[in-house]
Amino acid sequence: MSKPSFPRTRRINAIIREVLAEEVEELADPRLGMVTITGVEVAPDMRRAVVYVSALDQDHLDETIKGLTAAAPRLRAAMGRQIHTKYTPTLEFRQDQGVVQGERIDALLRELEQHDS
Repeated sequence: MSKPSFPRTRRINAIIREVLAEEVEELADPRLGMVTITGVEVAPDMRRAVVYVSALDQDHLDETIKGLTAAAPRLRAAMGRQIHTKYTPTLEFRQDQGVVQGERIDALLRELEQHDS
């Protein structure tokens, strides 16, 4: 379970998510495809941020994360230009497990519906 989020941290998380979402749209890396930044969790010391992502093609999400990791210096520089904080956090990209669990539940519900028919 994550620690409680303070209003400033929530605002910074939202701002970073918006900046990254805009910047990712500009990237030309073919590994990215249709990627969505679903959330950000910045460490309390502002030195690290975990960025949660989802992709339309979940089968190639590992490649998407590799593409985002390769673009991290560019994304971090864009954050530094747009977000004025003492530190610009390093970025770590992870799969959004909430999306995965939602898809699993949806598949189970469809399966139950088919059995009831």
